[in-house]
Amino acid sequence: PAAVADRMFAPDRASRGLGMTIVDIGGGSATLSMTVRDDMLNGFAIFHGGFITTLADSAFAFACNSRNVVTVAAGLTVDFLAPAHRADVLTAHAVEVSLRRAPKVHGTALTTAITDFMVAHYPIDHDHVTVR
Repeated sequence: PAAVADRMFAPDRASRGLGMTIVDIGGGSATLSMTVRDDMLNGFAIFHGGFITTLADSAFAFACNSRNVVTVAAGLTVDFLAPAHRADVLTAHAVEVSLRRAPKVHGTALTTAITDFMVAHYPIDHDHVTVR
């Protein structure tokens, strides 16, 4: 899984450009983190939901591909539970729950390292499809 993550992360300009880091990677799981920057705040001075979703999607992608089979997401849903603010460090964790026919990945939560409260979660299993 680590070699796959390295191979994926190097050309991943989106995740790297947003300052994401890979905290942990395993067979079928991934944990990524990102620090909220000033240029990520919306008009209410809170972390823009699109960036929260992007962090969740990146964790999802690394979990889906950790077994060295190229896959892409077929869908992703994120529920926003609380705001995040400048300098908060968010962590997203995704884990495979099934490898049958259409593999499924479940993201448990996005949390802040400062207060460890849940900012968002992607609560249902999401399909990903193999790229051939």
